[in-house]
Amino acid sequence: MYVAVPLKKTWEVDLVKPLRSFIAETYGGGSGPGSSPGDGDDDHSAALTEFNRLRNNAIAKSVDKHDSALEVLYRYYDQLAAVEGKFPISENQIRISFKWQDAFDKESLFSGKRTLAIASSSYERVCLLFNIAALQSQVGQSQNLTSDDGLKTAAKLFQLSSGIYAHLQPIVLSSVQADPTPDLHPDTLSALSALMLAQGQDCFARKAMNDKMKPAVVAKLSYQCSEFYAESLKLLQLETLKSLWPKDWITSVAGKQAAFHGIAEYYQSLVSKEAKDFGEEIARLRHSKDLLGAAETKGGTTFSFQDVQKKVARGLQEAEKDNDLIYHSRIPEISALPSIGKAAVAKTLPFTPPLSSQFKDLFEKVVPLAVHQAMTSFGNRKSEIVNMEIGRLREATQLLNSILVSLNLPAALEDLSGTQLPKSVREKSAKMREMGGYDSIARLMNDLPSLLQRNKEILDESEKLLDEEAQSDEQLRNQFKERWTRTPSKQLTEPIRSELTKYRTIIENAIRADGVVREKFNVHREGMELLSKPDSEIEQALPSTGATGSLENLPAVGELRNLMREVGNIKQERDELETQLKDADCNDMTVKFMMALSRDGAINEDALSAEQLDVIFSPLRENVSANIRRQEGALEKIQSVNLEFSEAKAKDQSGVSRDEKLKSLASAYDIFMELKGNVEEGTTFYNNLTQLLVKFQCKVSDFCFARRTEKDELMKDLSASIARQSTPPHPATPAYQQGPAAAQRTPAMAPASQAAYNPPGNYPTGIHPPPNPAMMPGQQPAPYPTAYNTMPMPAAYNPYMNWGASPPQYQPPTGYGQPQARPQYPPYQPPQYPQQYPPQQYPQQYPPQYPQYPGSYQPR
Repeated sequence: MYVAVPLKKTWEVDLVKPLRSFIAETYGGGSGPGSSPGDGDDDHSAALTEFNRLRNNAIAKSVDKHDSALEVLYRYYDQLAAVEGKFPISENQIRISFKWQDAFDKESLFSGKRTLAIASSSYERVCLLFNIAALQSQVGQSQNLTSDDGLKTAAKLFQLSSGIYAHLQPIVLSSVQADPTPDLHPDTLSALSALMLAQGQDCFARKAMNDKMKPAVVAKLSYQCSEFYAESLKLLQLETLKSLWPKDWITSVAGKQAAFHGIAEYYQSLVSKEAKDFGEEIARLRHSKDLLGAAETKGGTTFSFQDVQKKVARGLQEAEKDNDLIYHSRIPEISALPSIGKAAVAKTLPFTPPLSSQFKDLFEKVVPLAVHQAMTSFGNRKSEIVNMEIGRLREATQLLNSILVSLNLPAALEDLSGTQLPKSVREKSAKMREMGGYDSIARLMNDLPSLLQRNKEILDESEKLLDEEAQSDEQLRNQFKERWTRTPSKQLTEPIRSELTKYRTIIENAIRADGVVREKFNVHREGMELLSKPDSEIEQALPSTGATGSLENLPAVGELRNLMREVGNIKQERDELETQLKDADCNDMTVKFMMALSRDGAINEDALSAEQLDVIFSPLRENVSANIRRQEGALEKIQSVNLEFSEAKAKDQSGVSRDEKLKSLASAYDIFMELKGNVEEGTTFYNNLTQLLVKFQCKVSDFCFARRTEKDELMKDLSASIARQSTPPHPATPAYQQGPAAAQRTPAMAPASQAAYNPPGNYPTGIHPPPNPAMMPGQQPAPYPTAYNTMPMPAAYNPYMNWGASPPQYQPPTGYGQPQARPQYPPYQPPQYPQQYPPQQYPQQYPPQYPQYPGSYQPR
């Protein structure tokens, strides 16, 4: 009774592996605020497995025409829509290719399948919605339409289906981002939406008839139904769509359009009868009869309104009889009758997700990708501020240390005796030995090149894979031209290439930084080696000088010692500030970004981050600046007081070389501490970079594998398409190659001896005498050779034979060989040959070969 939209066919895919890789790479195992790598791995595995099962169930259960099958599709759609903002399934991110076949594909050996495969979650969502609407139409079609509940359910499902197709129509091209299959074309979706709406109105009209509602109401419902069917019929009959539909759709819709118009006229005739307008009653009944007859003709086997047709015939007979005997009312023209009103009860119901009332997001712990990206950007901004402020502190510390080293402080204050190892030098040496001394930093320095080389090799191998894939794609694109329809590698690999360039830049910067570190290490190698030795050896390596105990009572010495304690306090405060900068609390930003996304549909990360970072770091920035100002004031005093101390100490020239050596050791210690941190950070950096590059290499390998699989599938389709192509017609066979028939069309091509010897008699079955041979303009008869053996005789006859008379006796010319018997002919009685062969004129010279005439030549 109703038409149902067929389902699109799809194939299974693996959702688990690519999504698990993306979660590990993007979210690091954890997905919520404050999560750490490894958190929630089990939850993700279970959720991914369930997600994959939802899709497989949606494929398997869609063949069941039942509400439970719809619920399976609803749940998968809701989950797919929920993860779309968290897992960007696309050509250049999470590459999962979804392949769907055209729902109306009339697959055949020659035309093949109409399929489209795209790595896009939005394409999967569009195809799934199409199937949900199609299954709704199938479930609606399967309802018991003789019951009220069945009609109500069918009407609701048809309206929901119409709403989904109407929802898809304006968004399908932007969602698919490729030429869609015909079933997803906007015109197709508009036609399907109109058809489902008409069938929804159909249900309401039937229910009104079953409930025996007032004739005026039924007439309006039916007339509106006819209008809906007329609109859908117009869309179904578009030239671009007409061949798409099943063969009975258009006839069924055309029949229903006429039938419901006829039903509307019938029920309106009952209204006219109640109003005592018997002429209008008869006119409408006659029109109804004609319309129902046309509906029966158009609808054929789909026509199901025989009961109404009988009522119309019976009512028309009674009305005409009563009018002829009693009323004698004038019967107006149908065009003069007032129009029947309309009552549009069926509506295109809006598409309102979530579709399932039992939906629960399997990945609720995973923040939306937009929030994650905003948090990543916020973290980068925070790191930039922290690194900048810590850089200011460390730069000030380096300046402070360099000035103190140049003044040989505090060692000069501790070495007033000139013979003992200064306390600060002993402390620095002990700390260096505790940290591993020279050997530890030398070992780390030697490890850096191998770590760097490993990262370069991984990056080079990744780039090689991309280059090989791009080269293969370009080669096949040049070979197959426009038939190579997949997305070019250049477009897909643009973000991957950008990431590769970023890693390449990082490695180049690291190489330059390593060069600076190694240069500093080489300059201060000797001092580091000495400080790594026992105190006794360091003391022996220092030049000795005379005692300077008289300087102990100088006011400058006491003041310098106070300033050194101030410097120690500044450094200690600086360490605390660095810790506060690193540990600044920003955990509430996830909640703020989630609220912004929910409220506005987007996140203004710049404004929100700038506001929050200013609140957090403004006090710390002020503390850093205050600490640096304290250092500047202390350094001014140190340089001023040290001038007085240096003038007093300069009177003893023997201490100059000792001071220089102490300065060298102090500088070596500072460089050791600096390089120790740098090299350890560099080692950690290279190890972390290795992990990132391995993930990047895996992503590149997965991309290349997916492209290779896509290439193999496309090559398979192209091979099948090429094999199905019809070959062009073979050239016309030349007449001389066409056997016996050639003799009929081109007798001039037969050898002259055949013309001379064609005995009449009993010819084999199917052999007919040929016409007289014709000569080309200017052609001379060919002379016979002096010795001639005849060839087997083709299907021909003697053109020189007088068929009405008995054959004369034949005398062969002198010097000619006797014709041989033809072995393939059945035995027959040799005819009587003429005494004299009809004379022929022969050319003076025999041509070297017989002329070849076109096969199409016909004798004149």
